[in-house]
Amino acid sequence: MTFDPATLVYDANGLIPCIAQAEGTGEVLMMAWMNAESVQATLETRRVTYWSRSRQAFWIKGETSGHTQELVDLRVDCDRDCLLAVVRQEGPACHTNRRSCFYTSVVDGETELMAPM
Repeated sequence: MTFDPATLVYDANGLIPCIAQAEGTGEVLMMAWMNAESVQATLETRRVTYWSRSRQAFWIKGETSGHTQELVDLRVDCDRDCLLAVVRQEGPACHTNRRSCFYTSVVDGETELMAPM
């Protein structure tokens, strides 16, 4: 069955959240936004391509940093309004140079950094 990005449920801005997960470990690396064109580009090139809301432009992960994401598998959730990209991550995923963007833990109202820079 052929996949059509137009069948996904996008928000009012034409965007859908995409969680990047490391192949093998299952570690959640980051969340970013995609639109139909970036979903299609990701599938065609196997290089994960997001939509930058701040720049209003496509963002191929690692294009400037070298911290690339090669698509292994793209999964659609049951409501078709969220994506999971299983990736081979080269270098850190986070712009803070941490492996994952999810490095802050909140316990009993207190924050703790889980991964130092």
